[in-house]
Amino acid sequence: MNSAIKIDLYSDTHTVPSAAMRQAIAEAEVGDEQQEADPTTNHLQEMVANLLGKERALLLPSGTMCNVIAYRLWCNPGDEVICDKTAHTIHSETGGPAALAGAMMRIVDGTRGIFSAEELSGALRPNKRNAPKSRMLSIENTSNAGGGSVWPLQTVKAVCDAAHEANLICHMDGARLLNAVVASQTPASDYAEYLDSIWIDLSKGLGCPIGAVLAGSNDFIEEAFRLKHLLGGAMRQSGIIAAAGIYALKHNVDRLAEDHENAKRLARRLAQIPGINIDVSDVETNLVFFDTTSTGRTASEISEALRVEGVFIGAVNETRMRAVTHLNISASMVDTAADTIAKVLN
Repeated sequence: MNSAIKIDLYSDTHTVPSAAMRQAIAEAEVGDEQQEADPTTNHLQEMVANLLGKERALLLPSGTMCNVIAYRLWCNPGDEVICDKTAHTIHSETGGPAALAGAMMRIVDGTRGIFSAEELSGALRPNKRNAPKSRMLSIENTSNAGGGSVWPLQTVKAVCDAAHEANLICHMDGARLLNAVVASQTPASDYAEYLDSIWIDLSKGLGCPIGAVLAGSNDFIEEAFRLKHLLGGAMRQSGIIAAAGIYALKHNVDRLAEDHENAKRLARRLAQIPGINIDVSDVETNLVFFDTTSTGRTASEISEALRVEGVFIGAVNETRMRAVTHLNISASMVDTAADTIAKVLN
């Protein structure tokens, strides 16, 4: 990141470990995780399995690896994974499902990244020899490109019930699941109850430097461990990563509500700036999307002008921008960012 950047709203992946988290990393007890001999990694995996109500969990380097391992285990080459048209796995994972799992993606035209059981049923393939096989449902909670939208628990249940009725596997990309948990006050295990596989990211709102944890049945995780090796994800003394995750689960979950309030604060301020188009009610968690068309300037131009002023907000495309609040962003920084946007637009 440019040293001139003082307020970084580009992504919650830009969080940096706190002093206390760094201390936990430094003091981590470690061993060879490939032999399941790293006590800190084992402890984190147990914590996540318990959090999600699953038999077992596995620490991986990234959420992208969590997704591709799940697709590869659940799908045969040519099988289809049904997901929303905005899904991160389609747009931001380098074609991994196709390249590494041989899976095709079948899109649903949902609303803000969320779709119904009826829409799922409409995407199912007929049982024909010359048609791809509908094999898997993949939902993203919160939905990133949906604006940080939270899947209602009853919608998750209905969609998964319909999927299971059609003999589909149900998977959740839970990169920001704990944001959904805090925003909806729904326990993570209640969401996970309907999923065959599910994962949480450590390196976004939880503030860790690296890592994600995939969870499911004992047999699923045993096979996932094999694919972890195959894909180059074995990390040896991974306790230094796991220690950050343990610290985050103990200290950084409830505080996600502060990020959500800061996001709403920013949205309210943006709504007052001429030329900025935003629906404040769409801001449910820590993601703030807004339209710049009426400013007469492209999103890229505005982003660059903000960088010069020390504020980093990314351009999604030429008319849309995304700001993300996180543990390194305070309410006063939100106000300064809004003032700076108003300044550069004038």
